[in-house]
Amino acid sequence: MKIKEILSVLEEMAPLAYAEDFDNVGLLVGDQNAEATGALVCHDALENVIDEAIAKKCNLVVCFHPILFSGLKKITGKNYVERAIIKAIKNDIAIYAVHTALDNHQDGVNKIFCDALGLKKTKVLIPKPNFIRKLITYTIPENAEKVRNALFEAGAGNIGNYEDCSFNSKGIGTYMGNEHSNPEIGERFEFVESEEIKIEVTFEKYLEPKILKALFKNHVYEEVAYEIYDLQNPHQNIGLGMIGEFESPMDEKDFLALVKDKMQADGIRHSAFLGKSIKKVAVLGGSGSFAIKNAIQADADAFLTADLKYHQFYEAENRLLLADIGHFESERYTKNYIVDFLRKKILNFAIILSEENTNPVKYL
Repeated sequence: MKIKEILSVLEEMAPLAYAEDFDNVGLLVGDQNAEATGALVCHDALENVIDEAIAKKCNLVVCFHPILFSGLKKITGKNYVERAIIKAIKNDIAIYAVHTALDNHQDGVNKIFCDALGLKKTKVLIPKPNFIRKLITYTIPENAEKVRNALFEAGAGNIGNYEDCSFNSKGIGTYMGNEHSNPEIGERFEFVESEEIKIEVTFEKYLEPKILKALFKNHVYEEVAYEIYDLQNPHQNIGLGMIGEFESPMDEKDFLALVKDKMQADGIRHSAFLGKSIKKVAVLGGSGSFAIKNAIQADADAFLTADLKYHQFYEAENRLLLADIGHFESERYTKNYIVDFLRKKILNFAIILSEENTNPVKYL
């Protein structure tokens, strides 16, 4: 098995197109055409993790956080990033990062967070904007079903919990081919009026090449008429953060005790107690201060995230309980999810969960 075969499974789990523009995801180091000897899954691809990969004969390290985040002008080993990269290259170890590609997935980081707490009725807190496009095309009735099914197979027509969604309407199309044409109906230089079906489907924008390939392959016309539009609708199943509910409300102190236990947090910083019960909870794994207002707008009773600064606790505005449970802690089960996903998809191959704790924050 080549490394690139594992990467295709990782992209199935967390499409790179889901990642934020500022992020650095995908294959960061290594040759995807090399034969894979094993995959080590970790949170951070630090030097000690590369040592672990060497010891366990894994030439692919799958990490959540990208060890290479911004550009490097020199690689001299002067810091932890450069040392890890040098060791990986010297030992022919590839490094692949998922980060916000998995953050934005409906089954990713924040769903894992919600599941760990036992939250139900979950939905994305900040749906991803500018990610949906619409395709409109026209064909004869005899060809409509074939075209429609091909578009569905390519990934078009998914709306929330529904698939194979389309809108179809009848109309009259007209055309006249020139001397170079080869019309499906009629002859060259003949003005043709033909009954046609207008097909409309939506799709995630990164699928456009695949959608168009399916359209051209299955359409009967020599020249395929089609239109593609960007939609303003946010994608309800892709985006940052998540909000869910407990089956029964609980006291604020009991809630934080539950969070501390389930997320194995050594300490939780939080805003003032408001004396109200907690039922609806927003979460955002990692640094999530930018989503405080979103949590308030969603009527959350509490918002769990990490890396909050002093003044950001004021932004709770006595409207919700705001808690910083730690960056690593809020994402701690992500690597377990990746391992489970890969083991279900790739059989008889070494998928290993890293034993290294890469949390740089310690507590007294």
